[in-house]
Parts: sequence; structure tokens; C-alpha cells
Amino acid sequence: MELLRFATAGSVDDGKSTLIGRLLYDTKAIFQDQLEAVERTSVQMGNEYTNLALLTDGLRAEREQGITIDVAYRYFATPRRKFIIADTPGHIQYTRNMVTGASTADLALVLVDVRKGVVEQSRRHAFLASLLRIPHLVVCVNKMDLVDFDRDAYENVKAEFRDFAMKLNVSDLTFIPVSALHGDNIVERSLNTPWYEGTSLLHHLEEVHIASDRNLVDARFPVQYVIRPQTDEHHDYRGYAGTVVGGVFKPGDEVMVLPSGFTSTIASVEAGSAGGVGTVDEAFAPMSVTIRLTDDLDVSRGDMICRPNNQPSAGQDIDAMVCWMSEASSLAPRMKLAIKHTTRSARAMVTDLAYRLDVNTLHRDEAATSLGLNEIGRVSLRCTQPLFFDEYRRNRATGSFVLIDETTNATVAAGMILGGGA
Repeated sequence: MELLRFATAGSVDDGKSTLIGRLLYDTKAIFQDQLEAVERTSVQMGNEYTNLALLTDGLRAEREQGITIDVAYRYFATPRRKFIIADTPGHIQYTRNMVTGASTADLALVLVDVRKGVVEQSRRHAFLASLLRIPHLVVCVNKMDLVDFDRDAYENVKAEFRDFAMKLNVSDLTFIPVSALHGDNIVERSLNTPWYEGTSLLHHLEEVHIASDRNLVDARFPVQYVIRPQTDEHHDYRGYAGTVVGGVFKPGDEVMVLPSGFTSTIASVEAGSAGGVGTVDEAFAPMSVTIRLTDDLDVSRGDMICRPNNQPSAGQDIDAMVCWMSEASSLAPRMKLAIKHTTRSARAMVTDLAYRLDVNTLHRDEAATSLGLNEIGRVSLRCTQPLFFDEYRRNRATGSFVLIDETTNATVAAGMILGGGA
């Protein structure tokens, strides 16, 4: 069954957690004791209705303030598809949480309060979804019940958002009028919006086409682990385990190992299943497999298996967009950090900060000298050893990395590669 990962975003109090709670409730994805606990808490909080937002707002601070702080992951399934939801925070203070929660999403679901229209945080999250190259964007115009399901109010928000989206790199944009509190157009089409000709939110999530979003052209296999059992029965076994992040690998394919540049042929591709480990005819993203080669080559963790005539870029200099996530420090030129890219680790130095980006106005501040918490900017890095990368817009797995403070071992930034540096 196909898996769809989607992230919710939007301004504070636009109803993200309520919408997810409604999805879980209406698809019968919550247990009776969970529902009873939410009902009890709703009564204790003085709500006249069952507050479904409590299904995702699990932190005490979230419940007290009525806002989402951390990223909450929830899982549910329908007969058509399995889903992983990342309920990400709306407040500017938690931009870093939004970036991490949405980094692996196939679809971004942005909520807009129909009474407020497109506000600053709505624009920020639409931009972040575009920056993270999330292929599909769904705008849920929420709280339609508070404007008596007025079509003109919906169309005004739709037009306003579309005008802003024209400045972004959004390939698939869908609008749905909803009432998360009452369930209108969430799982079933609502009788309150006879003028709306589209599908319900759940139907759209089930039907949106995501298979073509993955890069099946550029074969990329970062080696995570070398399997050498060292037993009499398997004394000559040598396999390379990892996750396929691009392209297709089949037995008989000619491949190249980077950085050595040696070539070989795939002898077999093995994958685990309910019945154990067995060979498969092909492997593609995001399958976790073990690849065996016909030749004994020097291959170790951090190496990249690719095609001889289709190699990733290799270099020690990269240009990237970076979201700074540390409260304790700021990013500035000459700063030294550890970099983790696919399965490869190295050390890196910030050689230049080109500009800091205002995610609300898209203005580039080229006079900026540092990046603080939750700020995004374009930087140049020099690494101690070559990385094997693609541009983020071409492959999100080989085009992303994290920066780590070596003294605290804390992840301080997430980056998206724009290309090789000078």
C-alpha cells in the first residue's frame, strides 16, 4: 500500500490540530479510550464541544496556550493509502520545527482562516513549502461555518493566496473550503457548500499522484553499512546496505563507486520481507536494500554507488540555503561545524554569507553578517572532503544536509544545496 507523508502548516489558531483530530476521528483511527480522555479534558477546560485538537497537542504547554509547539506525528490508513501526518507549529518562534517536520513531506496542507485571509504566517509557510520543494500544496480555507459558508469569502482568500503563490515555485496547488470543527469537506463532501465542485480533503489525499515525484532517473545509493558475516558458511559474502535515494538498481547493471571511481556490475539486490531476506528484481527509492557486486572493491560507509554515465556532483565547495536552528549561537563566516550529508560526514567552514532572506517579504538582505535562530539565508561552505550531491530541486535526499556543533553535538542547521561553490 502506498504511503503519503503530509505536513500541516498555517497561522496560530487556524485549526491545524483540530483538522487532524477530525481526520483521525472521522476515519476511525483513534481508540475509544483516547476519545474518552479527550472528552474528559475538553470538559475540564470548559469547552462545550469535544476538542479534537487535543489528539495532537500533547504537551501541557500546548494545551494551556492553545498553540502547537513541537511537531506531532500521527498515523492512519484507509483502504487506499497509508498516511503519516506531521502537525507542525504555526508560530514564527518555531520555524525550525516546521522545517524539520516538512522536510520529508510529499504534500503540504496550509490552513487559512477565512475571516483573517492570507496573513504573514500563511505566506511564510507557503514559502517554506516551496523552499523545501514539497511537490503538492493544498490550501484548506477553514472556519467556513463562521461566515455561513459564503462563496465570495472563500473566493477572496483563494485569489489572495494564488497571487502570492505566483511568486513561488509551486507546481500543484489545490483549494478546499472546510470546517474542521464540524467536519465539512474533510472526509465527506458537505451539503453546506453546493457551489464547491471539488473533492473532500481525504479523497484528495487518497488520490493525489505522488509516484512521479520521486527521481527515478539519477541512480543514487549512499552506502550505510558493509555486511561481512565472517562465518564459514558466508566467508565470501560482501554486501553494501543502505537506502536507495534515486533511480533504479537491477542485477546486471554497471555501476560506479565514488570516490574511488572503480566500476563493477551488480550481482544481486537483496531486500527484507515478512518471510526473511530474499533477492528482488529491482530496487528504487525509498527501498532499503543490500547490493552485492561482482568484484571485490574497497567500498565503505559514506561512499556512493551510481551509474558511470550519470554521476552526482562531487566537490568540497557548496552553495546552499540554510535554516539556522540554534538558540545558543549564530551562523557567521569563518564558523567551523560538522556536516552530515547522506551517510557521509565531514567538517565544514562557512566561507560566505551571501544574504539573509526575509521569508515574509522574500527580501534579500545582502548586508547581513549572521543568521540567528529560525532565520534562513544563502551560505557557501568549504568541506574537508568531497561530498557527492545533486541540487536539492533535483533530489531532496542527495541535496540536503545538516550542520552539527562539534562541541555540543547539537544539530544547529538544515541546508538545501543549490549547487557547487566556486
